[in-house]
Amino acid sequence: MGRAKNPVKAVETTATILKKVAELDGAGVTELSNHLDITKGTVHNHLTTLEENELVVKDGTQFRLGLRFFEFGEQIKNQHKIYEVGMPEVDKLAEETGELGNILVEEHGRGIYLYRAEGENALSLDTGIGSRVYLHQTGLGKAILAHMPKDRVEAIIESHGLEPSTKHTVSTREELFDDLERIREQGYALDMEERAEGIRCVAAPVITNDGTVRGAVSVAGPASRMRDEHLESTVPDMVMRAANVISINLSYR
Repeated sequence: MGRAKNPVKAVETTATILKKVAELDGAGVTELSNHLDITKGTVHNHLTTLEENELVVKDGTQFRLGLRFFEFGEQIKNQHKIYEVGMPEVDKLAEETGELGNILVEEHGRGIYLYRAEGENALSLDTGIGSRVYLHQTGLGKAILAHMPKDRVEAIIESHGLEPSTKHTVSTREELFDDLERIREQGYALDMEERAEGIRCVAAPVITNDGTVRGAVSVAGPASRMRDEHLESTVPDMVMRAANVISINLSYR
């Protein structure tokens, strides 16, 4: 996660504006100027250039992200072989458990949800496809961290910290590394309401034959259903089986 030696200021400004437009779900020039402490003239110039390149759309006085990003997103998603290979297994997990099945990959030290399948009783969560999460706050993220080199994990902690999301979040280095050791030993990770109160998750890493962790798969559900034997053996067995199938298929593609 190195930094550019000679960052281009205009690109940084454009990226900042785009991220804020996405965060605000559309915004006007004055609103963006106030939020970002950038002059209205500069904001306007960047937005009109982005509009000419079909990256934003103007709707009255508001600018929002254009569908070109959807095109980019589809291309990016399909570049991850785990998406194509993992879909059938995650669909099966969701159907068999009735809960929410997920695929998460790591990029720039954060977790990005690549695919999601809803079982009959699946919860509606705030993390849709493309959502970014802190790795240490989720079972999926911890499953990935557990199989990364220690120096890479340290770099992610240095860059993103260990901010808690709930009172249950692992938020110290000692706790995290203890948890990662336990995950390696048992083969799966648990999220015991660590990102969201009332939601538990069982996750397993997807590791190819060369030892590379390519992502993780999980089943998430309410604490009222994710407990006892269901949480401790039934779901872990199913999730690890799915992760193993995906890992094998990825290794020979």
